[in-house]
Amino acid sequence: MGEAESVISVESLCKKYVLRHEAEKQETSLREALSGGVRSVARRLLGKATSASAPVVTREEFWALQDISFEVKRGSVVGVIGRNGAGKSTLLKILSRITEPTSGRVEITGRVSSLLEVGTGFHPELTGRENIFLNGAILGMSRQEIRRKFDEIVAFSEIEKFLDTPVKRYSSGMYVRLAFAVAAHLEPEILIIDEVLAVGDAPFQKKCLGRMRDVAGEGRTVLFVSHNMAAVQALCTEAIWIHSGRLEKKGHIDEVSQTYLQRFMDLSTKPIKTREDRRGSGEARFTNVTFESPKGCPVSFVLSGAPCVFGFEYSGSRPLRAPVLKMTIYNRISQAVTHLNTTFHHEKIEELPASGLIFCHVDRLPLAPGTYRVNAALADSSGLLDHLDSVMTFVVDVGNYYRTDHPPTFHGDVCLVDHSWTMHGSVESASSQSAASINESGAL
Repeated sequence: MGEAESVISVESLCKKYVLRHEAEKQETSLREALSGGVRSVARRLLGKATSASAPVVTREEFWALQDISFEVKRGSVVGVIGRNGAGKSTLLKILSRITEPTSGRVEITGRVSSLLEVGTGFHPELTGRENIFLNGAILGMSRQEIRRKFDEIVAFSEIEKFLDTPVKRYSSGMYVRLAFAVAAHLEPEILIIDEVLAVGDAPFQKKCLGRMRDVAGEGRTVLFVSHNMAAVQALCTEAIWIHSGRLEKKGHIDEVSQTYLQRFMDLSTKPIKTREDRRGSGEARFTNVTFESPKGCPVSFVLSGAPCVFGFEYSGSRPLRAPVLKMTIYNRISQAVTHLNTTFHHEKIEELPASGLIFCHVDRLPLAPGTYRVNAALADSSGLLDHLDSVMTFVVDVGNYYRTDHPPTFHGDVCLVDHSWTMHGSVESASSQSAASINESGAL
């Protein structure tokens, strides 16, 4: 049997954006602000511009993609992975012919169906029913073909009650349901799905993954972008890793994902002060993180069920107004295990000094043995100040979480839950016990 033909061929692909930055002289007093406004109006009326007061416009070149080359064979299910801002969405927009590359060559064989953003290709004033036919026509389907698939699309989307409502009134979840149903059921040779499935609820995401498996099983090609590595590993056979606009690695999903996830773990070994892979205004930045015992001693691991403290040192140029610190704990396959947030248990903090320490105390860590990493973000009323992936990693070892004489063994567990059991020898004794409990409590 011969080798499958290439349906996507990308060679030396580059995409450049030109960013404009406009900076105007800051007025230092009310008089200057008013006089500056009057001068601006006068210049517009006279058709003149005074260079001393005109905005300074600078242009910066930003290469979203640089020298990307790869091929995708017919029937492949390929995961496109990488951090936020790596260039994944730009690549998919070029493959979907939404935007043109700056240089390079892209050859695609077959009809492409894309779902890149919520409501892409939908007209907000048209109803769900009308948009199904519009989207199908855009994809090159005849009216007869769309009619043949119509009932299946509606059933999958689960929005039959709102089918004749303009889609501008849909929630983001409803948009995604209908958009995915159209994209996946109009028999494309190539199906391209971006992170938008994160908008849907868990049962719908599961149904979407099942549908993508069906599409792949029919010999068609799927490109799937997601930060959910468990979903990528379960669905895809190959992976393309994009890092800072460049192709970092391509190959079998196990090999690429293992290297990608290890890179996240390795990030935590770099000194935080020197890291440039951060987002936010930078008005305040994390300068150090610690993992400690309740007594303040640095530790490298903690037992399941034991207490621990996460410490975040920050430094900024001004006091933080209404500050919020968020941290997310991920397991080894980059699944978010839990989110911790200063707003969950405390009243709103009005202000913190420009530099300081914030501690998160966990009385009883409910994690199974394994290695975990932490992402952290610091924000205040002005917006995001700093965000870092993998600010630290920590290890959880086997502990007597349930405080019994027989600590359990673990088989891929992530979270441990406090619980209790009641057992009865017969249905009659269970009923008697329940009745007794009701009588004792005085409940009717």
